Amino acid sequence: MHTFQPCAQHPLTRIGNQVPSASTTDFSAQPEREYIPLLRYQVIPAGKNFFHIQEISTGRIRGFRRLHREACALARHLEELI
Repeated sequence: MHTFQPCAQHPLTRIGNQVPSASTTDFSAQPEREYIPLLRYQVIPAGKNFFHIQEISTGRIRGFRRLHREACALARHLEELI
């Protein structure tokens, strides 16, 4: 019969008589998570010097522009309307 022998490198393996726990873990050393806003619109190339503004959730095209910077400006404008 095979018996279970924990790996010495496994985090739940006993170290001496202690088992690592949340109270002994240093959470202050972890970096803070930053808030990343969810975007609703994405600028995608649709040909030579032509860009669509696509709604990410539905995949529908909400606008188009010939210049990339104008397409990005329209996408930002649509985001602000929410």
